[in-house]
Amino acid sequence: MDRRHFLRSLAGTGVVAGTTATAGCAGVLGDSSPEGTILGPPEQTRGDPVHPIQGDGMPEFTVPDPITGEDVSTAQFEGERAVLWTSFYTNCPDGVCPALILRLRRAQEVAADPTGTNPNYPFIPRRVRDVIGPEAYSDEIAFLPTTFDPERDTEDILREYAGQQGVDLDAGNWHFLRPESYERAQEVHDEHFGLEIEKEPADENENLEYRFPHYGLILLVNKRGIVERAYPRGPQTDIEQLVDDVQRVVTA
Repeated sequence: MDRRHFLRSLAGTGVVAGTTATAGCAGVLGDSSPEGTILGPPEQTRGDPVHPIQGDGMPEFTVPDPITGEDVSTAQFEGERAVLWTSFYTNCPDGVCPALILRLRRAQEVAADPTGTNPNYPFIPRRVRDVIGPEAYSDEIAFLPTTFDPERDTEDILREYAGQQGVDLDAGNWHFLRPESYERAQEVHDEHFGLEIEKEPADENENLEYRFPHYGLILLVNKRGIVERAYPRGPQTDIEQLVDDVQRVVTA
């Protein structure tokens, strides 16, 4: 679903695009979850900026993965894998993007070793440990962090960043997506996620040519291609809760 179609769909629901992303305001779902979803209804709004929420289709776009050398489409996972998506850039100066990648990486770890028997994956949420057996589900989820700074986030930089952040590139379920140009990155984030990406001058002490504002959005999408959860405050999202949500969606 592109942003134009997405925003048109809001007109029929009476949701205002400028609604702030706070629980309990207009736009909160009712007592039942949208058709095709697994998790119960959260307290949520469309947010400002407007972004997909539970019940919306995962936006469809195709972007290269420079590490694997393939073009990756969000549509290719429908019917096959759940998806955990966020946006980031490796030159992030304030810890927001590492916090987003940490949450995806934790979910990747637990997918590979749900019961915590592998000492390389020590973080196992109690709720996950108590309800599932030893079977891994790494091949049932895809992690799609998308950079909005392709000019600096080259293949080599992304490989180095993966090592710094503890990402397992050999698991076959992680794709660092890199739009072909800065303009394409703007298009992907604006049209599909309602996120306006604009360079701004960096502070003198950051030793950067430019920086970006942060939105911190994480999306969890089920195997039917439907959004289950939007986490607009991704860096503050409880890791255990996010991993629990992922496990429930993937293994349902």
